[in-house]
Amino acid sequence: MSRPAATLAPRDLRRLPKAHLHLHFTGSMRHATLLELAARDGIRLPDQLVAEWPPQLSAADEKGWFRFQRLYDVARSVLRTPDDVRRLVREAAEDDVRDGGRWLEIQVDPSGYASRFGGISAFTDLVLDAVADASRSTGLGMAVVIAANRTRHPMDARILARLAAQYVDRGVVGFGLSNDERRGVTPEFDHAFAIAERAGLRLVPHGGELRGPEHIRTVVEFLHADRLGHGVRVAEDPELLDILVDAGIALEVCPTSNVSLGVYSDLSSVPLPTLLEAGATVALGADDPLLFGSRLASQYATMRAAHGLDDATLAHLAGSSVRASAAPEATKQEILGEIDAWLAADPAAEVSAVVDRGQ
Repeated sequence: MSRPAATLAPRDLRRLPKAHLHLHFTGSMRHATLLELAARDGIRLPDQLVAEWPPQLSAADEKGWFRFQRLYDVARSVLRTPDDVRRLVREAAEDDVRDGGRWLEIQVDPSGYASRFGGISAFTDLVLDAVADASRSTGLGMAVVIAANRTRHPMDARILARLAAQYVDRGVVGFGLSNDERRGVTPEFDHAFAIAERAGLRLVPHGGELRGPEHIRTVVEFLHADRLGHGVRVAEDPELLDILVDAGIALEVCPTSNVSLGVYSDLSSVPLPTLLEAGATVALGADDPLLFGSRLASQYATMRAAHGLDDATLAHLAGSSVRASAAPEATKQEILGEIDAWLAADPAAEVSAVVDRGQ
């Protein structure tokens, strides 16, 4: 039996080792799990989460973001028991492993679950226990980023920053700020981020998705970001992009959600080549697979297709995700070695094996 030519066999991106640095807790839920848990408790889901899944979303205006947030809140409501939380975390880990994930930093706002799970500390304990269990069962390195909600009062963020600081060396590695970046006054969250910074946590606020470079400057200046959640619109300001590159501030770019929320019209418009040409550290992430219908490996696949990226560039992206992570140094070096091995392997060998098995 003849075999496909090696030049026609791009390497399998699910086998490319990588770190996942931008995944929201609720948004990581499997669609099938959402439907099952909702049916169990008689929760009526909007058509956008059932018949129209993945939903058609756009956050180009406040009404669009309101619709997005409503769907997110409905999804959060199906998590009713500790076993539900453990299931979500385990399935998120399994999905990442299937996509080549070697390290995952899952982001959660405990205040969104406090009333149902005995308070923010009790819920954080539950999540960390679930993460430890999932890590053991799947082999995936895992950690937690606690994120404040910028639509709430900055004092709430301080409470969460103190909470995060209490869990340093217990599985919490970072502190973030999420939700619609067009709301809230970013400099007012500086005290919360100062608390997290003193505790030695990674500072990973959202910025540079729904607002442009001017907001990135504010986020970096007042919140001392180590990484930017999204940050993709820094491509609009070459001078600022050079500043971020020189400062080593990584960008957690989520192509599918950028398009789904109307930031870009299509995947080919996501300015990943501009970022890479400038030397930016980019970590591709899935953001909220439940709402955007696309998980980790798909982010690499869509950028490969949209921009014609070769395997060396994709391996570089995977390496950047690992270097920008909070993984232990030994873990980083192990994963980087696996990435080198992926790139060094003959891409035709895998196709040959598939052909020989009759697939």
